[in-house]
Amino acid sequence: MPRISEFYGIIISMYFREHNPPHFHAEYNEYEATICINDFRLIAGNLPPKALSITIEWASLHKKELLENWQLAQNHQPLKKIKPLK
Repeated sequence: MPRISEFYGIIISMYFREHNPPHFHAEYNEYEATICINDFRLIAGNLPPKALSITIEWASLHKKELLENWQLAQNHQPLKKIKPLK
């Protein structure tokens, strides 16, 4: 699973040829979550509230890049790194 960003201990990745809706995976310590790119809702798993808030803040700033990476992943093409939250 390619890592596309990392910030504050949160790792953001995306699988190749994944099912819809467009989403990404976030890992923080022992927690894992799947988050929808379109509306930033939690699809599966969980993160601590602060980590989830930070992840959604980052995703809202990079929605266009996440959707571009989703298309690349669907075509099994290399994904682009996305700037971390600072």
